[in-house]
Amino acid sequence: MVNDDFPAFHPDLTRARRLPRTSATRGNRRLLRALTRIGRGRAPKHGELVDLADGVTVRVHRPAATDARTRGPAILHLHGGGLIIGSAVQGDALCRHLADELGAVVASVDYRMPPEHPYPTPLEDCYAALRWLAAQPDVDPQRIAVIGESAGGGLAASLALLARDRGEVTLAGQVLAYPMLDDRTPAGSGPDPRSLRLWNARSNRLGWGMYLGAGAAGPAATPLDSTTLELAVPARRADQGPNTLAGLPPTWIGVGTLDLFHDEDLKFARRLNEAGVPCELHVIPGAYHGFDRSEPAAAVSRDFVARQFSTLRGMLGAR
Repeated sequence: MVNDDFPAFHPDLTRARRLPRTSATRGNRRLLRALTRIGRGRAPKHGELVDLADGVTVRVHRPAATDARTRGPAILHLHGGGLIIGSAVQGDALCRHLADELGAVVASVDYRMPPEHPYPTPLEDCYAALRWLAAQPDVDPQRIAVIGESAGGGLAASLALLARDRGEVTLAGQVLAYPMLDDRTPAGSGPDPRSLRLWNARSNRLGWGMYLGAGAAGPAATPLDSTTLELAVPARRADQGPNTLAGLPPTWIGVGTLDLFHDEDLKFARRLNEAGVPCELHVIPGAYHGFDRSEPAAAVSRDFVARQFSTLRGMLGAR
């Protein structure tokens, strides 16, 4: 029997119906964190592992052909994982490809995570990595972009705001793949919960709750005051009016219609445009959260990644 009211997955995404509706839970978070951090103490192939202090490391990928006398573009990558799992290791293939394809120095930061390290520690770790990258002798500090997926996309959005506010590093652009932007996204909002894959509302509450210092109690129990919450959560900052987003760099946002973050991402893109920030929004019908990582060979996934590369090339004036 066919249920005609069930949301249709993109035809290229043939694994969708076999995937779980979420990944990290209270029960498996510690195990998943351990598994996703395997190899983080080793340098990436053809790359470097740099210790920034306090256990924060940066995985660095440089293009094969470089001129030490010339400063070139750079990209800072922030990994996903709902703010509570994952590591920079999972970005090695993407970062290596970006370095070779765009002739850029690409660095991915292993930021510390909650509940041991709630806000602002993960964001400050990313900012420290950005400052380190901007100071490298082979990097043009005016040609740095930030890219992140899921929680990394949300951190990238927060980092762009922080960099603008502090005025030490001027970003050339930000590329946000299905970014995690709003702790207030409720259960039952957005896509049909049956269509969600790899991240659902329950896991979202867990991730945000830990990031905002409330642990498993969820974000509503955060001890942070409203002013601090606006600094910690990009969507809350955006709700304060166009001036709060003015001056941000050109932005690209991509998200699927069957992603928990669909509605909050579209709203953030609209807020950016209202603030006069150039923002390209790419919405993929029938795509679930993290589809490009789960099914990288699918044509729709290859197109999604290619659009990000093309956007970064333009932002950075890369070769």
